[in-house]
Amino acid sequence: MADIVIMGAGLAGVIMAYEMKDAMRPEDRLTVVTKDPIYHFVPSNPWVAVGWRTREAVEIDLAPTLARRGIEFRPVPVAKLDPEAKRLELEDGSTLAYDYLVIATGPELAFDEIEGFGPNGHTSSVCHIDHAEKIALSLEDFCKKPGAIITGAVQGASCYGPAYEFTFIIEAELRRRKIRDQVPMTFVTSEPYIGHLGLDGVGDTKGLLESALREKHIKWMTSSRVKKVESGKMVVEEIADDGAVKATRELPFGMAMMLPAFRGIKPLRGIDGLVNPRGFVLADRHQQNERYKNIFAVGVCVAIPPMGPTPVPCGVPKTGFMIESMVTAAAKNIGEILRGRKPVYRGSWNAICLADFGDTGVAFVAQPQIPPRNVNWSASGRWVHAAKIGFEKYFIRKMRKGTSEPFYETAALNMLGIGKLKEVRKGEDAPAD
Repeated sequence: MADIVIMGAGLAGVIMAYEMKDAMRPEDRLTVVTKDPIYHFVPSNPWVAVGWRTREAVEIDLAPTLARRGIEFRPVPVAKLDPEAKRLELEDGSTLAYDYLVIATGPELAFDEIEGFGPNGHTSSVCHIDHAEKIALSLEDFCKKPGAIITGAVQGASCYGPAYEFTFIIEAELRRRKIRDQVPMTFVTSEPYIGHLGLDGVGDTKGLLESALREKHIKWMTSSRVKKVESGKMVVEEIADDGAVKATRELPFGMAMMLPAFRGIKPLRGIDGLVNPRGFVLADRHQQNERYKNIFAVGVCVAIPPMGPTPVPCGVPKTGFMIESMVTAAAKNIGEILRGRKPVYRGSWNAICLADFGDTGVAFVAQPQIPPRNVNWSASGRWVHAAKIGFEKYFIRKMRKGTSEPFYETAALNMLGIGKLKEVRKGEDAPAD
């Protein structure tokens, strides 16, 4: 019997648990350990922020769902990982030993890296449902006394889609309230151009997103670095291609939603050979750490080098499809090892994204996610808004049901028609179940 522990129960951790349960042997034991017993569907947070969704509509109590699958559950934060001893130390003083560990913690939000930044400072976020609810609570007061809105993503951010989504969703809500004409809007981003997305663009995302911002009368600033935030004022530096500061601007605001940079969580940071200097987990193409062969990593916590140099640092996003691909590879590889074989599966790392804009949206497919690509497609239209709603309902149902069925591949096949996406085994195609 082997003890398999999954550290984290967000999108990557929960679907990892479901797929690992299918891939392991009957005699093996699977445990999920996490700081939060409730799963929240993060892609719905921009809707929560404007009151289009409630917390209850997008949350799942994990204990009964995991119990139905025969998965043990420890809703206790991890205080320390000791990879030499193969043990997790939990904040309640207990320990959890493992034979195989899958790190699926997601990131820590690095609000403290900018003075006055974050929900405890002067800006908001849609990275967590608590932050989104805070925006929803303040929205009524804002609408009674409208002012300027700043949205976007700061230096080092690696998740740009939700910044664009919230920008257009709040714009749509202001139009519904008939006060859009009283609210100047500016999109501030570390991207070198609109629609870069940390991926050097996909299809015509540059043209589509620039056109959408222009149509909605939203100004933008690219290659921008947030220096500090004060009450009602953001100090932003515009950075030239050579890295020099070419201008510093003080932007007034009545509301500001800016996505932060990410870093690895504290229990992982500083472990030599396991993580990079930023605390993200080092993993090979099989999602396996090269120093600690019994440790695998999936999701946002995985270290991926940036696309290339940019005037302001831009990280690479880990999209839902990419995460599902990592999960399938990791689960199958651990299953192989448990049966005395070598890990042979690797994720396809393709990207499929549905970005909702309130009443329209942009979709893109990048296969693979890192260029050059075999598929490099983007499109916009009202159908994206409908598809995102369908995706939300389907995925929440999947999580509550406890199935390991891969949604993103199904979407690619049925909606986009780009063909069967596959894992790779010993240099030959092997199906990603």
